[in-house]
Amino acid sequence: MIIIHEAKEKGDDRAWVATAGFFDGVHRGHRFLIEEMRRVAAGYGLPAAVFTFPVHPRVVLQTHYQPNLLNSFDEKLAHLSSTGIDYCAVLDFTPALANLSAQEFITDVLARQWGVRILWAGYDHRFGRNRVDGFEEYVTFGAACGVEVRRAPLLEAEGGAVSSSRIRRLLADCRVEEAAQGLTYAYRLRGHIVSGHRIGRKLGFPTANMAVDERFKVWPGMGVYAVRVHLDGACYKGMLSIGNRPTFGGKEVAIEVHLLHFSGSIYQQSMEVEFIRYLRPNRKFDSLDTLRAQLAEDGRITDELLSV
Repeated sequence: MIIIHEAKEKGDDRAWVATAGFFDGVHRGHRFLIEEMRRVAAGYGLPAAVFTFPVHPRVVLQTHYQPNLLNSFDEKLAHLSSTGIDYCAVLDFTPALANLSAQEFITDVLARQWGVRILWAGYDHRFGRNRVDGFEEYVTFGAACGVEVRRAPLLEAEGGAVSSSRIRRLLADCRVEEAAQGLTYAYRLRGHIVSGHRIGRKLGFPTANMAVDERFKVWPGMGVYAVRVHLDGACYKGMLSIGNRPTFGGKEVAIEVHLLHFSGSIYQQSMEVEFIRYLRPNRKFDSLDTLRAQLAEDGRITDELLSV
């Protein structure tokens, strides 16, 4: 996949078969649309391209808006590269771009500037100023400037259509396995290790406190999870807690990770965790011995689960 920011970087004069959107998560629905687009592009012998944006459009339109992201921009690009597309065109979503009507975007940007020949529109995707136009209007606008607009079919799975909002709801409900099915990969958080309260060390289960790098990234719901931990080029089994340490009267929600079968210092290092399975909710324990016994059981289950 070649990443470009301006039409002059295309490298050849061939027309494109393309689609456009924010593509948060690059989930099964997105991949289905892109695969259909690639199939058509191959039939015409043309490159397949995705237009996307480095920041959520609503951040530009509403300065105080805080998006709930499934991927950082770098993660999104990595997932898009795995789809087999030829180009990813990264457009800065400026106020000027936001002010374009759908007709202007199709005619002036996609057709004239970028040479799009066939445009794939998501099943329910709307674009252009105030999003007032729909698929029928897109077809009309495209026909006037030589762009064939096609609608991608809707992809449904058990529980409804695959969408970024549905995956966010699954994560909020701690249903990380179902979220992974919709995403086609285990949900991940990337961050770096910061100093903590060292409570876990006193219990015999030292934990690493992780500060997530992407401040708008969605955290799964509070609870304890079995995770895979990627650290310094190696992969470890781990159990992760998202919570406020109720046994110790904590208030601030934090992410703590205990690595199984690991010894050593990882303070200030970067790590990435993959959420594999939800184990249990957080709760307040009557004694430290009861908590210690529960952590041992969590570790046993995690060790067995991630050995498969």
